[in-house]
Amino acid sequence: MKYQIASIIQQLEDVQYGKLWIGSTFSSKLDQINEQSVFLRPHKNLHSIAEIVSHLTLWRKETILKIQTGTGSKTDDCEENWLASEVLKIKGWATIKSEYDTTLSELIRLLKSKDDTFLNELYYDTDFKGTYEYRFVIQGMLHHDIYHLGQLGIIIKYLKEEQE
Repeated sequence: MKYQIASIIQQLEDVQYGKLWIGSTFSSKLDQINEQSVFLRPHKNLHSIAEIVSHLTLWRKETILKIQTGTGSKTDDCEENWLASEVLKIKGWATIKSEYDTTLSELIRLLKSKDDTFLNELYYDTDFKGTYEYRFVIQGMLHHDIYHLGQLGIIIKYLKEEQE
C-alpha cells in the first residue's frame, strides 16, 4: 500500500505549489520577490530569503541521503546549515532556486519508489544521534517546510514595507 506515502507526497507538493487552506505556498511567496531582494536581510534578526531556501535545500539533501544510505552526514552545527547571503550571492539565485526545486523532485521520486512499510523502517540520524523510523524525518521535512514558509511570509512583508 502507498496511502501514507501518497499523502505525504501530496502534502509536499501542496506546500510548494498547490492550493492550501492557509492560502500561501512557496511558489506564491517566491513569485512576489525579485532576484535582488532574495539576498536582503530586512532585520538583523531575520534571515534572507536565499538563506532560508539554501537551508531548506541542505536538509532536503540530507533527507535524500538518509533514504538512500540509512544514515545522514550533517548536524545542526554544520557550516552549510546557514550560509550567509554574501556567500550565496556568489552562487546566484537561479542556482539556489534550481537546487531547491531539484531536491524536491528527487525526494518525491524516491518516495514514489517506496510503500507505506518503508515509513516504519529505521535509519540513523546524525543530528539527533539515534535510530528513528523514516516517518520521523519525512514528516519532519514537511513540518520544516511549513515552519520556514511562515518565516518567508514575514520576511517578504518586511521587504515590501521597506520598498514603500
